[in-house]
Amino acid sequence: MRMPRVSATVALAALALAASPPMTSGAEAAPPGPPGVTAGPSASGPSPSGPAGAARVAAEAAGAELVARLAGAAAARGGLPGPGRDPAPDRQGSRDGLEFGPCPVAEGLGPDVRCGTLRVPVDYARPFGEQTQILVSRVAASGAGGAGRQGALVYNPGGPGGNGLFFPLVADLPEWRRVGAAYDLVGYAPRGVGRSGRPLSCQDPAQYGRAPAGAAGAQPDAAAKESRIAAARAYARGCAERAGAALGSYTTLNNVRDLHVLRAALGESRLTFMGASYGTYLGAVYATLYPGHVRRMVLDSAVDPDPRKVWYGNNLAQAPAFERRWADFRAWAARHHAAYGLGSTPEAVQASYERVRAALAREPAGGVVGTGQLHSAYLRAAYYDEVWPGRAAALAAFLRGDPRPLVSLAAPDPAAAVEGENATAVYTATLCNDAPWPADWETWDRDNTELARTAPFETWANAFLNLPCAFWPVRERQRPVDVGSRPDAPLPRTLIVAAERDGATPYGGALELQRRLGPRAGLVTEEGAGTHGVVGGRNGCVDAHVERYLLTGDTSGWRVTCAPHPEPAPVSLDDRATTARGHPRALLPPVV
Repeated sequence: MRMPRVSATVALAALALAASPPMTSGAEAAPPGPPGVTAGPSASGPSPSGPAGAARVAAEAAGAELVARLAGAAAARGGLPGPGRDPAPDRQGSRDGLEFGPCPVAEGLGPDVRCGTLRVPVDYARPFGEQTQILVSRVAASGAGGAGRQGALVYNPGGPGGNGLFFPLVADLPEWRRVGAAYDLVGYAPRGVGRSGRPLSCQDPAQYGRAPAGAAGAQPDAAAKESRIAAARAYARGCAERAGAALGSYTTLNNVRDLHVLRAALGESRLTFMGASYGTYLGAVYATLYPGHVRRMVLDSAVDPDPRKVWYGNNLAQAPAFERRWADFRAWAARHHAAYGLGSTPEAVQASYERVRAALAREPAGGVVGTGQLHSAYLRAAYYDEVWPGRAAALAAFLRGDPRPLVSLAAPDPAAAVEGENATAVYTATLCNDAPWPADWETWDRDNTELARTAPFETWANAFLNLPCAFWPVRERQRPVDVGSRPDAPLPRTLIVAAERDGATPYGGALELQRRLGPRAGLVTEEGAGTHGVVGGRNGCVDAHVERYLLTGDTSGWRVTCAPHPEPAPVSLDDRATTARGHPRALLPPVV
């Protein structure tokens, strides 16, 4: 499942107070990687095996190295930045490097953030063929308090399809000031996202945001399934028609290569990186393929990188994890029955939700909030506990005859339809291209019918979101990288951060990622908590470990734990904003 999409303002608020729609699974093969990487039994490459497949992967790896070297040379000609100032414009090397200037006004980043455009090949096997663009944002290290500059910290918010251009805005937030004093804070929109090249699209945005819509339900009947199969086929066909030959270029491997070129274009010999959700998988694959170019990595809310789970298996694993988090919300609402009147037990809260769902099936609220919009809005409660008060208040108000809070929460925003459709298209294309998926409906039907018996809340909605991958028109699927550190190319210390009850990226994924990255990988666990995206303001203990690591390289130990952040306080029905204790809480685009 993809991470929820959020605006730059909302994502900033998330990082301010908390700290990035969702993921899925696959297989393995063995072509050669970039220089210094030995091909293994599960190394990444396209599904066609034999000399042709190996030759293509070798050509892509060589192309990425060439483009990165050209970008690094351009950065060297432009000079490295000092604290508080931009690098000199790269007039000679703008073909290969970054030249920072004002950001597009529409991004809403303000005058202090500078932007540049990086050109990368659509196909790395043809490095001087058709090009696309990566829009990059940056605030230079402030040097406050006499801090020495440690380089650039590059952030990816996950998705795939999340837009990280907002990241430099955190520089002035209290939680980030020491990090922002030492690092240039760099965000970017990955290929095909927003203004990075031609935005990928698979359907008319007006169709994407149509409302009201019906939810999948816990046990859809045969007719509903046939309808969803037809929609998935049409969506996959729309991706092919709109993207053409470029559709196959949206892969994690190309995202990693783009990151490799961005690192060089920033003048960094080694990458300092922070990724959330899918961004952890991106970082882990980068570390596997380019271990000599890794400096430090913070991997927040980790995807399970086991090639056997990328991506179909990972999506199946989300169902029971989301069910636990949905139960956590219902238990919280039950504890606050005096405030909301939804019931004094989790079962009673579920019954209240079902009454609202049944009413919306009969008559959509405000003419635009049907059962589909209800489910989407309340899935957020399985991602972020800061939205619990507002969600509970909206249910309570609806049951008392006032649908307005629910409409405010759940009605689609037509102004966000283009951005949302684009993010969904990039998410779908990346996951479908990344790995083999079951091509027979019988497998999907069997697996999800079984899961839905014990995890009905999100199972079928997640399955139908990813079902286009069963009918994907790209012939050559990738084989997932066998992520991990190797004795001949050990990684520096890395830091994994995870919440124990995360629904989008179940905790087992963090344990598996730590095992694969080796004994120098530290793990910070927020015990008993489940909000997706831990870094940046939700938990002071977690933030202290992350800050220490970024500033000193110290991971604080192999495995350390933090107590959970406080759960939100209830709000009255007269205060129906999604706030807790007076603090606006918002959502970072997470990942899977």
